[in-house]
Amino acid sequence: MTSNCSRGPARLRRAVFARHANPWSAWSRWASTPLLLLPMWTRRRSHAAVVGVWFALNPVVFPEPADEHAWATRAMLGEEQWITDRPRDAALGVNIAATVAGLIALVAARRRRPVPAGTATAAQLVLLLGYWELMNRYLDRHRRRNASHPVS
Repeated sequence: MTSNCSRGPARLRRAVFARHANPWSAWSRWASTPLLLLPMWTRRRSHAAVVGVWFALNPVVFPEPADEHAWATRAMLGEEQWITDRPRDAALGVNIAATVAGLIALVAARRRRPVPAGTATAAQLVLLLGYWELMNRYLDRHRRRNASHPVS
């Protein structure tokens, strides 16, 4: 039996990913990644607040997708399953690399170094697309595995 403490986060995660799987949510969040540099560059709390609100609301402001055919939808659903399963696989390495690139971009923005900030952000965006592809594959593997070994 699962405790209420563990079911609550799982329900919240499911509710967020149900809407974040909308391709508009996934792609707009991806395209908004460079906005994370704005508060570091300008050093203005108001910019941090606006960017923070956007990133907090983005996964839930769009409706659930009508189907699961879109590549971005499948990437988000794969990521949800991946977060639940927590495997140590290639996707973990790509995710870490994207995070490192993002941190480098933030430091460069803080130092007001546009070329390193832009280069690191571009690397982060490319790595995120690779991560999404791995999430698509993870979802497919997970579903094939469950189809061949149904739970009674």
